[in-house]
Amino acid sequence: MSLGIVSLLFYSQVSLAAVQNEINHLLGFVASTHCQYERNGEYHLGPKALAHIEKKYAYYKKEIKTAEDFIALSATKSSMSGREYLVHCPNQTVIPSKTWLLMELKAFRSLKAAQ
Repeated sequence: MSLGIVSLLFYSQVSLAAVQNEINHLLGFVASTHCQYERNGEYHLGPKALAHIEKKYAYYKKEIKTAEDFIALSATKSSMSGREYLVHCPNQTVIPSKTWLLMELKAFRSLKAAQ
């Protein structure tokens, strides 16, 4: 194997690990939130929202290459109704889950970059 191929394989593994780390962080963020996840008009606390997102993540896993893919495919909207998921946090404006998770991903990446 040439040095270029070895470097590419190493970079791919590091990149995959970084993506998985970001996804794991987002899953933990959902699980531990005090906010309520609204899905098709029903409200769910973190652990129940997490269980649903994990099911969708398992279904779409082969298509997910980035944390943004994870958010878009697993945690943004209902596959059945097409309605977007909303997040209701105490004393805050209701926001789409996509926005909420992208903000958290940005904060997580900033923290990682600063370390």
